[in-house]
Amino acid sequence: MPFPSLRFGDLIAKVPIIQGGMGVGISLSGLSSAVANQGGIGVISAAMIGMNEPDLLKNYAEANIRALRREIRKAKDMTKGILGVNVMVALTNFADLVKTSIQEGVDIIFSGAGLPFDLPKYLKEGAQTKLVPIVSSGRAAAIMCKKWLSKFNYLPDGFVVEGPMAGGHLGFKAEQLDDPAYSLESLVPDVLQAVKPFAQEHGRPIPVIAAGGIFSGADICKYLRMGAAGVQLGTRFVATHECDADMAFKQAYIDAKEGDVAVIKSPVGMPGRALRNAFLEDVEQGKRKPFKCPYHCIITCDYKKSPYCIAQALANAKKGRVKLGFAFAGSTAPRVDKLLSVKELMDSLRVEYEAACG
Repeated sequence: MPFPSLRFGDLIAKVPIIQGGMGVGISLSGLSSAVANQGGIGVISAAMIGMNEPDLLKNYAEANIRALRREIRKAKDMTKGILGVNVMVALTNFADLVKTSIQEGVDIIFSGAGLPFDLPKYLKEGAQTKLVPIVSSGRAAAIMCKKWLSKFNYLPDGFVVEGPMAGGHLGFKAEQLDDPAYSLESLVPDVLQAVKPFAQEHGRPIPVIAAGGIFSGADICKYLRMGAAGVQLGTRFVATHECDADMAFKQAYIDAKEGDVAVIKSPVGMPGRALRNAFLEDVEQGKRKPFKCPYHCIITCDYKKSPYCIAQALANAKKGRVKLGFAFAGSTAPRVDKLLSVKELMDSLRVEYEAACG
């Protein structure tokens, strides 16, 4: 059975795979355009996208807007496929990044790390951009539908439901991460059930995308059979030629063994899943990495008590300076064993999917 297409209203992706938006600087125009060219949905992460701008410290807001605009335009030059931008609710410059994405005509905005209650207010007359919140429960999905309908008469164009096995910041308490009640297998039916009455009442489907810990074509088959319209993968796309991170960052994934993936306490007040390394061991032992908070990039970051600046740590790792930072990674990172092209990865997922789904 070939891959089904993935539809958000009038937007149709040939392949039901969304590449997860990975900050800081991991998924930019290079990776997103490559995925879009293979029929999936490529996603640029807006988190600290201005990390290489020379005036970042002086003009934080402008530098990030400029960098996001440039990456969207670069990606559009490289593909005619579907492009999204991931904008975290917790970013202090959330509004700027959303407005810029819509002005540049991106196809979809994905938004998590908090519930994006006001997202539809940024859509201007004639804007075609679809709005897809990222949630971690059916309850959150139902709340989003109710809020958007009452405030904006707008129904979400879809939902990504992200389980606790994802990389990066997680929308769960630490004790929920290994609780079967919060597994992706439990969450997908929960969200499908929650959005069903809204879809029926308004006479249009609300696609639900499964995310977090999905590795193989067989996994894709499993979640599509469960009723998901598609899947989102992040970790698998890191060890690709087109990924926008430095080779040393990709190598950390390829070299990762079982036991190398740890859940850390992030300065932003959420658990995060990352690859263990000397930097994180120092932090665990109480060694502070002295810094001044130059950016105030995340609303919830308690920078006065934090042992390090997470934006700088993630930017260092992205640039290959892994001793001065660390890599976020999903639970499946130890299974990544070689560098592939995006095309090779997508082809292998298709073959595995067809074998599993028959």
